[in-house]
Amino acid sequence: MDTIQNAADSRSQISGMSSVKEIFKTGRGPSSSHTIGPERACSVFREKHPSADGFQAILYGSLARTGKGHGTDKVIEKTFAPFPVKVIFDVESADIPHPNTMDLVAYEKGRPVGSARVLSVGGGNISFDNPCVQPPVLRYKENSFEQLRLICEKENTALWQVVYSREEANFEDYLAAAWQTMKNSIERGLKDSGTLPGGLNVQKRARTLYENLGALSAGDNDSRYICAYAFAVSEQNAMGETIVTAPTCGSAGVLPSVLYHYQKKNGCDDRDIYHAMAVAGIIGNLIKTNASISGAECGCQAEIGSACAMAAAALCNLSGMNTDQIEYAAEISIEHHLGLTCDPIAGLVQIPCIERNAVAAMRAVNAADLASFLWNSRKISLDRVIRTMKETGQDLSSVYRETSLGGLAKIDL
Repeated sequence: MDTIQNAADSRSQISGMSSVKEIFKTGRGPSSSHTIGPERACSVFREKHPSADGFQAILYGSLARTGKGHGTDKVIEKTFAPFPVKVIFDVESADIPHPNTMDLVAYEKGRPVGSARVLSVGGGNISFDNPCVQPPVLRYKENSFEQLRLICEKENTALWQVVYSREEANFEDYLAAAWQTMKNSIERGLKDSGTLPGGLNVQKRARTLYENLGALSAGDNDSRYICAYAFAVSEQNAMGETIVTAPTCGSAGVLPSVLYHYQKKNGCDDRDIYHAMAVAGIIGNLIKTNASISGAECGCQAEIGSACAMAAAALCNLSGMNTDQIEYAAEISIEHHLGLTCDPIAGLVQIPCIERNAVAAMRAVNAADLASFLWNSRKISLDRVIRTMKETGQDLSSVYRETSLGGLAKIDL
């Protein structure tokens, strides 16, 4: 508990925030912390040891307990190929700085020539305990929504414009590429059928949801469309296909589903989507900086709750709502996911993860709707509820933080 709290506390003391690009990473599923993060770590480590002819990876905490189900060992082997790598799952060691901790060792002719301890802190983000890479550039001196809101008021500007002003010149191009990947994952998923890998015999259901829309009345179509899109992305993620973290792989279906449906229904321009993504990204950035987006660290509230807040804020921006309404929608979304456990059956990002994406997408729609006319009656700030998420995550028993030791994960299928 103490090491987990210290890891979260150290991030909350940062004087600013890194780029929103860190929220939207393109990579293969099924888990940003268990596949994208380790893949990035191994790639960096390999580059730092070009003469090595063999490697070892020791996985701890959640990486050790659910790494098999997530395919962590497979992505490590692929990243170090063609060189041999020994992957060790250490489920006993408890004195680690983060639930997703791994040690990497490089060998040359059987002798160790370098090592590194890496933390996979969620959303594909990594941190080296003994740094061999430069820390990310802080593009925001602000690290609270209140600070950002005051800038919007002082400069009479929209939240998305503040984000654009802090990011690099190619920021919109980055968002455009991420949006295209999001749409691709939806469209592929809607055409796909069959069974997801892993042994749970979970059938792909996005296509069924989508093709049966004709049987519904017009008033029911919105929710079914959004759910079908969320299932499509989540099933692509479970297949290990390419998706965009938003903010993680396990919650990657929430934001794309609501944005895709909004654009299809209302015909808005792609640039409107990019602006909404910028708003979603800064909300995710605030949560990552001040709490966590890692299920292993703070439970599923940190993944699905964060994704719901991002999607609700994005919808508010698309609907022309003000900064206070955006804040309220994001706050509602997190508040009603507080305490949500991360308990994937067999360590696979399938049950209950896929359905949770669809449910959270609909909650985002409801949160944005409530914010449109109740925003001036709110009592809790977004910053306060983010801190509460962190505190709640620290209080959760470790068995409910992506270890597959408690909750639904105990069900024998």
